Amino acid sequence: MIKVLIVEDSPVVRTLLMHILGSDPGIRVIGMAHDGEEAVEAVSHHRPDVITMDIHMPRMNGLEATRRIMETSPTPIVIVSGSENTWEVVTTFDAVDAGALAMLRRPAGIGHPEHEATARELVQTVKLMSEVKVVRRWPRTKREVPAPRPAKMGLTRESAQVRIVAIGASTGGPPALHTILAGLPKEFPAPLMIVQHIAAGFVHGLIDWLSRSCLLPMHLAAHGQLVLPGHVYIAPDEYQMKIERGGKIALTRDPPEHGLRPSVSYLFRSIAEIYGCDAVAGLLTGMGCDGAEELKLLKDQGAVTFAQDKDSSVVHGMPGEAIRLDAAMLILPPEKIAAVLTNLANHRGKNGA
Repeated sequence: MIKVLIVEDSPVVRTLLMHILGSDPGIRVIGMAHDGEEAVEAVSHHRPDVITMDIHMPRMNGLEATRRIMETSPTPIVIVSGSENTWEVVTTFDAVDAGALAMLRRPAGIGHPEHEATARELVQTVKLMSEVKVVRRWPRTKREVPAPRPAKMGLTRESAQVRIVAIGASTGGPPALHTILAGLPKEFPAPLMIVQHIAAGFVHGLIDWLSRSCLLPMHLAAHGQLVLPGHVYIAPDEYQMKIERGGKIALTRDPPEHGLRPSVSYLFRSIAEIYGCDAVAGLLTGMGCDGAEELKLLKDQGAVTFAQDKDSSVVHGMPGEAIRLDAAMLILPPEKIAAVLTNLANHRGKNGA
């Protein structure tokens, strides 16, 4: 039985969430909090297995409540947001950076055509997040991103080229991407293509949030778009993303892979076909195995491949599967991944590739 604490200031939404979660025999709602202050107190008393957290609340908002909870009583937190306000969406990603595991749109009301699908997504997410082991977050005054340091990475191909970088991520991915992208120089000489598994409706907020600390121009990928050096392209909701000859992005409605669209596997296969050994690709924190076999394909073709290490991963599913398949040449935390990419880019420039 999964014990859930609902944190939400709207009585109507609290009732909806309690109905949805309480209808599942494997979940028990053990309490409800009207604001962040009540939430922090309720966690210490009820010891829930999972918390659903609103962002915009009186007295203490969801971001500050998440910080306090992760510093005092670490608990899996799912942000449930009903707003499309830019500030609130960006604040949602700040809450993920503070330790929340996932984010969802508020489920549609009873009678709405999307009610069943959105209710099912909430229940499934709560169940999945209850299995994640979270750790205490220590207070900090500001985010510090280590600067890339030149280093010999032990790569076997002295002629390594970086014509493109591809990255896949899922649960816990946004903070890892934040660290990597913030550590790259503005003159980075290759395009970056990213698939981040995320709830529908949040990708624009993700781009806004990452743009605050990234020196590189960021784009929601568009069909037919030509990828440019030093630009970042993130896959949109409900489309598979691949790269075609000539360096153009193709977005398709091809079927989901591993139940996912966009899928990392789909992107990585196209990277292997078009760029082969001239690519760099990696998998970050996330559930499942999306992209792992295709990362092995890239490694076998001579591409430089990496996986996030277990200690820095929120969930070590995707990178862990890649490591099990011997698909990753390098196993690193995000701040060292940024240094590797910069090192590779500098190496490429010195060789005039």
